[in-house]
Amino acid sequence: MNVVEVEDVTYCYPDETKALDGINFRAPEGEIIALLGPNGAGKSTLFLHFNGILKPTSGSVKVEGVPVNYEKKGLRKLRQKIGIVFQNPDDQLFAPTVAEDVAFGPMNMDLSPEETERRVKDALKRVGMEGFEKRPPHHLSGGQKKRVAIAGILAMNPKIMVLDEPTSGLDPRGASQIMKLLYKLNREGMTIIISTHDVDLVPIYAYKVYIIGKGKIIKEGTPKEVFDDTETIRSANLRLPRIAHLVEILKKEDKLPFTEPYPLTIGEARRMLREQME
Repeated sequence: MNVVEVEDVTYCYPDETKALDGINFRAPEGEIIALLGPNGAGKSTLFLHFNGILKPTSGSVKVEGVPVNYEKKGLRKLRQKIGIVFQNPDDQLFAPTVAEDVAFGPMNMDLSPEETERRVKDALKRVGMEGFEKRPPHHLSGGQKKRVAIAGILAMNPKIMVLDEPTSGLDPRGASQIMKLLYKLNREGMTIIISTHDVDLVPIYAYKVYIIGKGKIIKEGTPKEVFDDTETIRSANLRLPRIAHLVEILKKEDKLPFTEPYPLTIGEARRMLREQME
């Protein structure tokens, strides 16, 4: 089942600039889906359609098979199913303390104070931020802010989480921690949709990949299918994952016996080398 379905969506800004042009997108239930593209490609604009922040100029968006209802009551119900974590957590964190920030969503769902408190405690535990309840969000590190922003979405018990550039601005260790957290949430049953231009993360975590450029989907498939199309990757101002790029260079210099498609991760490269040596 596809929990998010976008059909021929076009979106134009008030000045008639076309930000999305005939987008088709599917997110299967329980998977991690990656949307790859350079800055300005339309990733964030597309994501804002998923929970009704933006309304298509033409085309349709369905969540769990139901067309988005843009009335106030419909949007409120929708946003309990699908939560968006923005690229900059400072755009999302505004309360005086971490606990109050995470409690904002449940409180607006008219939950009891007891249930709200339970959800806040559980959400902070799941993201590894226990003990930070009374801390001001603006005193946290970038990675900690990301975790609190994710906790704020988790506290609403969504089925789908959408994250715009979840590793942006983080050091390698922080980026790895965030992706491991998302992988854990996915293994617990949550559908995860991420936008990124970090191609090294995608083969490790994503089930399906979409490449977007200038408001259009220009390629879709498994990581292997997408990164095998090096011409499309580079025309979209992206690159191959570092392992695949290294193997490509060594192959051209006849220093490795690999054949295309090239390995995308260290594990794949190790297996292919072992097979070549046997």
